[in-house]
Amino acid sequence: MSLLSKKMTPRLRRQARVRKKIKGTSERPRLNVFKSARHIHAQIIDDTTGTTLASASSVVSEIKSALKSTGNIEAAKAVGAAIAKLALEKDIKAVVFDRNGFLYHGRIKALADSAREQGLAF
Repeated sequence: MSLLSKKMTPRLRRQARVRKKIKGTSERPRLNVFKSARHIHAQIIDDTTGTTLASASSVVSEIKSALKSTGNIEAAKAVGAAIAKLALEKDIKAVVFDRNGFLYHGRIKALADSAREQGLAF
């Protein structure tokens, strides 16, 4: 078994377990978070229609230009603030948080806290 599959398998098992319980609706869509070594991404998804309502990422030039590095906690805070701002513009006030199998720690926690500070409820 390769190193990648040893690291990915527990996360994918957590992801499947959490995804069984969490469903985004049109009243309360799902805030999905993905992180890699270099970037962090967030999407607000309506699972009933299968559409992405809003997305923010550290790859986007507006966020990336304001950051020194895109793979740290500061980048996660910036993405959290950006996704909350986009959600509130689209009149989305409450979401269900989907950590996508990642542990609620570090960058994932920073993104969630930043989105809450901007007024997004979950």
